Amino acid sequence: MKKSDLQSNLTKSIQESTKTVQNTINLIPELEQAIITMVKCISKRHKIVLFGNGGSAADAQHIAAELIGRFKLKRKSLPAIALTTDTSCITALSNDYSFDIIFSRQCESLVQKGDVVIGISTSGNSKNVLKGLQMAKKKGGITIGLLGSNGGSIRKLVDIPIIVKSSLTPRIQEAHRTIYHIVCEQVENALSMEKKT
Repeated sequence: MKKSDLQSNLTKSIQESTKTVQNTINLIPELEQAIITMVKCISKRHKIVLFGNGGSAADAQHIAAELIGRFKLKRKSLPAIALTTDTSCITALSNDYSFDIIFSRQCESLVQKGDVVIGISTSGNSKNVLKGLQMAKKKGGITIGLLGSNGGSIRKLVDIPIIVKSSLTPRIQEAHRTIYHIVCEQVENALSMEKKT
C-alpha cells in the first residue's frame, strides 16, 4: 500500500467516525430520558443490567465497570451487572439450550421490577439480545436499546431506543462508546448531587 493511499484511508476513517459521533447530538432527548430513568432506578435501590454480543459485550462490561467503580467522582458504588462475564453460565446455557437464550435465561432469574435493562446491538436484530429484553419487560424491567442502523426489531420493543444511524459497525461502536461515557458521567453527577441535597 502506498503511503498516500494509507493516509487517505486514515483520513476517511477518522472523518466517518467524527461525523457519526457528531450526529449523536440528535439523540439528546433519548439520552436525557435514559439518564433520568437510570437515576430514578438507582435512587430506588434497583440495578442496571446490561448485555450484548462481541464488541457490544465488551461495552456492556465497560458500562458496568464505570458504574460499579467510578467515572470521575469519588462516590459509592452503583449497582450494575453485565450478563456477558460469567463464562460457565453462558457456555452451559448455549450447550444445554441455545445461544439465543443466554440473556433471557439470566434475566428470568436476575431482573426485578424497577430494574433498568440495557441491550446493546449494532444491528438492532441480535436474537439473544431481543429475547433478553423481552424477558426483562416480562419481569417488570425498564428497557433501553443501544442500537445502530435503523434500530431493527429491538427498536419497537424497548421503552427507550437510542439509535446510531449508521450501517458501519465500527462507527456505530465508536458512537456507542461516546454515548455511554456521557450517560455514565451524567448519572454519576446526578446521584452525587442527590446525596448533597
